[in-house]
This record gives sequence, structure tokens and C-alpha cells, in this order.
Amino acid sequence: MPAADSADLSHAPSQAVVIGAGMGGLAAAIRLAAAGCRVTVVELADHPGGKARARPTVAGPAAMGPTVLTLRSEVDALFNLCGTKTEDEIDLIALPRLARHWWPGSGPLDLYSDREANIEAIRAFAGSAEADGFDRFDRQARALYDAFDLPVMRAPRPDLRGILRATLSNPTLWPALLPGMSLDRWLRGFFRDPRLRQLFGRYATYVGGRPARTPAVLGLVWQAEAQGVWAVRDGIQALAHALAQAAARIGVQFRYATRARRIVRQSGHVTSVEIEGGAKLHCDMAIFNGDPRALAEGALGDAARDALAKPALPAPSLSAWVWSFAAEAGGMTARDLVHHNLFFTADPALEFGPIGQGQMPVSPTLYVCAQDRELGPAPAVERFQIIMNGPADRPAHPDEDRSCRDRTFTHLRSMGLGFTPVPTGECLTRPADLAARFPGSRGAIYGQTPEGMLAAFRRPVSRTRLPGLYLAGGGVHPGAGVPMALLSGRQASAQALSDLTSRSRSPPEAMPGGMSTGSRMTVRKPSR
Repeated sequence: MPAADSADLSHAPSQAVVIGAGMGGLAAAIRLAAAGCRVTVVELADHPGGKARARPTVAGPAAMGPTVLTLRSEVDALFNLCGTKTEDEIDLIALPRLARHWWPGSGPLDLYSDREANIEAIRAFAGSAEADGFDRFDRQARALYDAFDLPVMRAPRPDLRGILRATLSNPTLWPALLPGMSLDRWLRGFFRDPRLRQLFGRYATYVGGRPARTPAVLGLVWQAEAQGVWAVRDGIQALAHALAQAAARIGVQFRYATRARRIVRQSGHVTSVEIEGGAKLHCDMAIFNGDPRALAEGALGDAARDALAKPALPAPSLSAWVWSFAAEAGGMTARDLVHHNLFFTADPALEFGPIGQGQMPVSPTLYVCAQDRELGPAPAVERFQIIMNGPADRPAHPDEDRSCRDRTFTHLRSMGLGFTPVPTGECLTRPADLAARFPGSRGAIYGQTPEGMLAAFRRPVSRTRLPGLYLAGGGVHPGAGVPMALLSGRQASAQALSDLTSRSRSPPEAMPGGMSTGSRMTVRKPSR
């Protein structure tokens, strides 16, 4: 190697390739670029966002993925790293309520980010005893959130010692941590009204589980939402586009409509990412923003196949049938829709029982996002997203569209809500569609299942067994959802930079011809 080449290498910034421009990948790319790395993002689609997608309609883009944002501080931090502010990049609107909830024959019940307002709303809806039960539940959920925030959600991996310290100092948390204590069972200690158990048990589905099978500790998910909910006027996919544009302004390069074919390893470390056509993007680190199962299935070659710890990954989380469309809403309930609406089934067993058997729910609970409500005057033709939970790993069936259409819109009509026109199959995303679009996911929306007492400890973490390869996204620690995916990008970038620094401080290896190169992290300094 000529001496000039060696000198150039010693002054070159570290190079990173991020595979996937979902929320976790965007967060990792921004943080690496802000730290001085030269970053290239490779994305198979022709746009950023991953599962944060939208379908064009006559009323504008209708969400096909996440609809609102919680824990917005992670978004604020990313825009700050790009030298700008969230409010200067997107139209982010604080919603006046968290959601409106309906049951056959009763409702609605509104919940807010204000604790006292929730107590009074529940008192008016179900009586003083249930309001007192909510008071106790809310305090316990907050304590769980505080106890698990630093040692779990913001740690590179779940820190058992940190969890023990937090829980030993607060014995009131112990019942939620008992072996076999499900969220559904735990809620029975707070609420006698089955509607309220159904409502707060619903937070298990936000991370892809069933209330009777998900650990009670995931009651803390309520607290993430209780801190406030924000809508993006043009949808969460607009947030992804804004983050990508801000990233580009600080030097991140995006290669859309480009497939990553293989992660290349030399001397036991990642050295490049091969893309379709055979070109290689040389790098010191690669961040994979996709379902970890895709690596285990060989989607990025043999070097990455063994990067995850054995045994094989657990079962996938729940999936869903998702309607995204524009229509006029009609019926007695239509005028009372807000941005976030939940229409509960009268019998949860008719929802989660069939799902557990791999079938479409007989009587579903339906999430309805009226995307234009609470953002200003609603137009006559509005954008809607409707989600019906279902099992992952489910092949397409010939009558699937008709069955889903009947079960969705018959249930809503029975509760006073209709649509003109009723959407057709082209507006429907099925579990099989998700499986085809997101390799390794098996159609799951939230990565691996959160069901089981040790599920949080089985989720892959950012650092893999292959030096130089890291993971980000909703399929890895700390979990599913936009804020958790952003946190995963924070962890992946932090681990990558930490390892790079450690490598720069290690003794240089001998090279052919007896020449060594300077460290990329210590410009103009010799390696030690």
C-alpha cells in the first residue's frame, strides 16, 4: 500500500451503511452522521418510513401503519442533531384526548393525558369505585414505567440488577412481577367493570400480544400514551420523510429502490455491504433495520446468518388486517368520532380465542383512526384507517377480503357508524401482504411475541455476534412502536460508536509489508 493511501485512510471519517430507512434506521443514521461518520442508507422501497406508510386517496394519504406519536422527545432530539426543530419540519399537533372508547350499548368514554380528568371521566362512566381503581392502577403503572425506563427501555439490554434495585425499593410493584401474572389477571385487582379491564388490557395489543398471555408489567405501556399523543397532519410517514430530509442535510446519503444482497465479512469483521448488481459499499459498521429473523433466514448472506444468538427466535407477535381509505362517515356515531377511536367487542373471548387458533376473530375489537378529526374542520370525504387484530404466520385465503369486510363493517354499523363508499379489497393490507413486504416478519407487526414472562429478555439487542453488525427497529430491544424503534436506533448507534472507539484504541495489527495504518477515530495520532 502506498504511503499516501495510508495517510488518506488515517484522515478518513468512519463509514457506516444502514440497511433499511424505517424509524430505527433513520435514528441510527442521524446519530452516526452527527458523530462524524459518513453514512449511506440503503432502502428497498422508493421512500423512507418502513411500516410508516400511507396509501394515496382522493382525500390525501391514508395511513397504513402507525397513526400517532408518543414520547416525542426522541423526535425532538433527532431534529436537534440535524440543526433544526421539530416544529420547523413537520406539522405536529397535540391531540386534546388520548382516545374515545365505545362498547355495544354504552360509551363513549374519553381518556386524557391529565390524570385527574381521567379519574372524573371514569367516575361518570362507571362509578366511584372504578374511579378509585383507576387511581390505584395509574399509580402502579407509573411506578412500573419509572422502574423499567432506565434499566430496560433506555439500556442496551435489560439490566437485571437495575430492575432488582428499582423493584426492591418499591414493594408495591411485586404483584405485577409475580410469575404467571398476566396483564388481564393483574387488572382484575383494580377494576370490577369488565369494560375497563378490556380497555386497559388493550395495551397488550399495542406491542403485539393478548392480555391474558402478556406479562402484567406491560401495563406500563399505558403510561407511555398517558404522557401525551401527537398527530402529524400528513401522517406519520411525513415524519419519516422529514427525518430523511434533515438527515440528508447533514450528509447522509440515501439509495432508495436498492436491495442489500449480502453483508461481507473479512478477518471476522464487517467490511462492506453488497447491493444488487454486485457493487460493494465499504464500511466500518453496518446497521440492519429490519426483522432480525430475516438475518437468521439468510436474507443477507452467510456472514449475517449466524450473527444472532441461538436458539431460534421465538414466535412472532400479532398481525392485523388494516383498511386505509377515504369515505364519507355516516350514522349516529359519525359526528362523535375523534382522531383515536376504539370500538370494543362485547365478548373478548370471541376475539382472542380465534386469534390464538390462527383464525380471524369472530367478533373483533376495531381501532378506527379518523385521520382528519381534531386537526381542524373535518372535510366531507375523510381519511380513515381501521385495524382488526389477527394472527401472524397466516397464508392468504380466497375469501379473506370478503370475510374481513363483513366482520369489520357489520360490527361498526351495529354501533352506529357507516361509510360511503364501503372500501374494497384494494384498500386492505393483510397479514400475508405484510409478510411479503417485510422479509422475516412472517406478517407480524411488532417483531417477536411479547407473551411469556421472559419475553422482554429474549428480544434481540443491538449488538450482534458479528463484530461491526448492529440491529435497529421494532423487532429488537426495547420493542415495538415508533418511540421504541427510535430508541433502538439510539442504542445501535451508541454501541457501534463505542465499539469503533475500542477498536481505535487497540494495538494495530501487522499488515503485509510491515506497514500499519492510523486509527480512523484518532486523526493525526498514531495508534497505541
